[in-house]
Amino acid sequence: MEHVTLTTERLLLRPFAPADTDEVSAACQDPGIQRWTTVPSPYTREDAALFVGRIAPGTWRDGTEYSFAVRLRDPDGGAGPLVGAASLHHPSSGTWEIGYWTAAGHRGRGYTTEAVRALARWGFGSLACTRLEWRAEVGNTASRAVAERSGFTMEGVLRAGILNKGTLRDCWVGSLLPHDLGMPSRDTYLPARGTPTPHDTPA
Repeated sequence: MEHVTLTTERLLLRPFAPADTDEVSAACQDPGIQRWTTVPSPYTREDAALFVGRIAPGTWRDGTEYSFAVRLRDPDGGAGPLVGAASLHHPSSGTWEIGYWTAAGHRGRGYTTEAVRALARWGFGSLACTRLEWRAEVGNTASRAVAERSGFTMEGVLRAGILNKGTLRDCWVGSLLPHDLGMPSRDTYLPARGTPTPHDTPA
């Protein structure tokens, strides 16, 4: 897929590039990012260079993952400092999984929620996504809070649902559907009896 840039009121989301290496390396020194995500630990500048220079561009080309650098927007609309990362990955039968992290100095300001909603809208509108899944290791309350603020419905716990640094861990799972954001779905959704969800209408 051709590279895409997404904008929100405060943010600019664009594919990672080699120029992001130093900021990614600095952000990923944070113990919380290393603990709760699958980035290497310890995290070196070489890890960052490999990610922004080869891994992220490669997955854009083959359509298996779309990773975005999340940056503040300058007053003139340009790119400011890196505040985090967000990606859509693991596509399967219309379902994509979302992942994200926030740089330590930019937490608590709603940036990641804003980025997640923008990325979700792009996925539903451009990738024929019918269901967006969020997963995080049980105990990662900060990630769960972002998911809930973004509109995800918590669905339960998957045993051994995440492999992180050689260890299978239980994870929370949640979902976001197009109608949760007021968007149409390509397919009709028929909820199970008792599910408090309106019918979706195909686009």
